[in-house]
Amino acid sequence: MSETRANMRNDMQARAKELDAADELAAKRAEFVLDDTVYLDGNSLGALPVHVQDRVADVIGRQWGSLRIRSWDESGWWTAPERIGDRIAPLIGAAPGQVVVADSTSVNIFKALVAAVRMIQDGPGDGAGAAVRDEIVVDATTFPTDGYIAGSAARLTGCRIVPADPADVPGLLGPRTAAVLLNHADYRAGRLHDLPGLTAAVHAAGALVVWDLCHTAGALPVGLDEHGVDLAVGCTYKFLNGGPGSPAFLYVRRELQERFDSPLPGWNSHAEPFGMRPGYEPAADIVRGRVGTPDILSLLALDAALDVWEGVSMTAVRAKSLALTDFFLECVEAYVPAGRVESITPAAHAERSSQVALRCPGAEGVMKRLIEQGVVGDFRPPDVLRFGFTPLYLTFADAERAARVLARTLAGTPDGESAPA
Repeated sequence: MSETRANMRNDMQARAKELDAADELAAKRAEFVLDDTVYLDGNSLGALPVHVQDRVADVIGRQWGSLRIRSWDESGWWTAPERIGDRIAPLIGAAPGQVVVADSTSVNIFKALVAAVRMIQDGPGDGAGAAVRDEIVVDATTFPTDGYIAGSAARLTGCRIVPADPADVPGLLGPRTAAVLLNHADYRAGRLHDLPGLTAAVHAAGALVVWDLCHTAGALPVGLDEHGVDLAVGCTYKFLNGGPGSPAFLYVRRELQERFDSPLPGWNSHAEPFGMRPGYEPAADIVRGRVGTPDILSLLALDAALDVWEGVSMTAVRAKSLALTDFFLECVEAYVPAGRVESITPAAHAERSSQVALRCPGAEGVMKRLIEQGVVGDFRPPDVLRFGFTPLYLTFADAERAARVLARTLAGTPDGESAPA
């Protein structure tokens, strides 16, 4: 290793040490099951909180094994979807009584989008002679499932889909717009979209907005109530660390709940679920977002995982997220030869979520080699290396090491050698 490279590495490692020493969230790392791997895939599956295993063992052994059906009442199983929703609510800027945890993200998107269109189409309207609101504007850069669900919702409600880049949405809104489905962050590039501005534009056009928060819930402040968001959905297994396949959440603004007309009315959302009446009468509140029997084991694993958020400020989480991604990008620039990778994640903090995406020739093979060397990110076709930064358990030393191993991998240097840094 040249003296210049050695000095550069020493400088970066010294800075990482200083940043870690000043990190107000540093103690949270001990609350997760981690090893020597640099785990930069928490934007796909969050790490396991230490105490979840014992809590789930209690749910299985005592609540299910001993109490059995009594646990629906005595262990609080029946009210868990709303109770756990209230635990997630402050992490996304919502007051209690507006979030329910149930079903998958896809199912919740379907419920929210169809309900949004129905609320607009069945509402007071825009006056005599006004155009029928029969358009659903959909984020064209969205995760594919959102687009699939939107297409089905459009067929069900007699609408047509209007695909759009989020930045172009205001110019496409009009008297025919019923609902708009947007992602808060682009899952490939990590671009953060303007939730306050786009929500205001949708409302000005007389439509309702549904936000997909999968890549921002638990990573940064969202402010659903503050910005007047109508409906939102999100998964809980990424930054919220709920475990593989943990149930998603649905947010319905309080003022809309009595009009929320779910396309999936189930016995769990009935005003009298044990009345077993043939006619459906929806519950009066956020319970309307439920459908069938809750997935109790996954739901209570999520409940346990949420304990790590006690006393955590989302402002502090956001500050660390930006500092981590800034430092990682700085290390990449210092260690990786010019032209080998290109960041497609915005440099501006206001436009960046909690990940860094690097365009790289042969990205799939590069990621495989990174994982072999203990740096776990993921690959997105055709050429993107994606690194998620989870502020609760990642360190600045992790960011420095990841950039260093990336540089070494791109140089084709065997593990254990020090080039290029």
